[in-house]
Amino acid sequence: MASLTLPLAAAPSARPALPAVLGDQPLRGIVLVVISTVFLSSSDATAKFLTGQLSGIEVAWLRYTGFLAVMLMAAVVRAQFKRGASPFRSARPGLQVVRGIALVGSALLFLAGLRSLPVAEITAIAFVSPIFVTALSIPVLGEKVGARRWAAAFVGLLGVLIIVRPGTSAFQVAALLPIVSALFWAAALVTTRKINGYDAPQTTMTWSAIVGFLILSAIVPFVWETPNLTQVAIGAAIGFISTAGHWIVTIAYRHAPASTLVPFSYSQIIWAGLLGFLFFGTVPDAVMGLGVLVICGSGLYTAHRERMRRVPAPTGVLPAGGVR
Repeated sequence: MASLTLPLAAAPSARPALPAVLGDQPLRGIVLVVISTVFLSSSDATAKFLTGQLSGIEVAWLRYTGFLAVMLMAAVVRAQFKRGASPFRSARPGLQVVRGIALVGSALLFLAGLRSLPVAEITAIAFVSPIFVTALSIPVLGEKVGARRWAAAFVGLLGVLIIVRPGTSAFQVAALLPIVSALFWAAALVTTRKINGYDAPQTTMTWSAIVGFLILSAIVPFVWETPNLTQVAIGAAIGFISTAGHWIVTIAYRHAPASTLVPFSYSQIIWAGLLGFLFFGTVPDAVMGLGVLVICGSGLYTAHRERMRRVPAPTGVLPAGGVR
């Protein structure tokens, strides 16, 4: 999903947390964030292609199969070199399960939307997740949200309405899917804030892969269509590419603060538009462009307010749009 990444509030730690930032290397962080958006946009475009042949549930299962394979290989390498605690052991297993469920819900809704919507449009809509993060952070995290952050959230919502265009002939019911997907993604982000400081990023990603794979394995038989070898390869590639994208952005946020990197995460919308044009012949119109500018402005101001609050960027950072 979209790769706008938000700083996550620190949680009290039961054990020493990993250092949040490896060093003040903003250029390296920026380059890594831009690279991650290329990976994530490529994953979304490939998923759109595959959802034209298989159900979204099956595509999600193939993606999570690749995701789990990557995390298991990483666990084997970690065990081989005896680097730290096992990624299968969590200090907050209940929250990890909740987070995994939220991610699966986000992935399924996003993939369902990809069937009908252009990649650039659904990517832009997915950037509405900071609005939901703002709302959820009040009851879940007990945060106080000021008028300025609420104003920025409502401006972002206005941008989504401009893109979706409710009440006009251009409106599609499918446009509601990425909005609800963003709500699930926001729930995953807020849950990650509560986990932060207790589990290492690799532990969180490993648990997400396992939970998602188990849930999808339970429901995929109801929609199963035996894929050919090409479809299996494409599905696995989606998993590897999206996992790589999320891993890269996690590394990026250890080199520079979120307030520095967030503006560059919006380049994902550009890549999504380019890939949509090259492979699906879709061209964003002026109205969508206006909506994107409004959403980006809202997100950038939200990032600025986060910077003013001086919340440190952690190691367990997530893009606000998807492991979709």
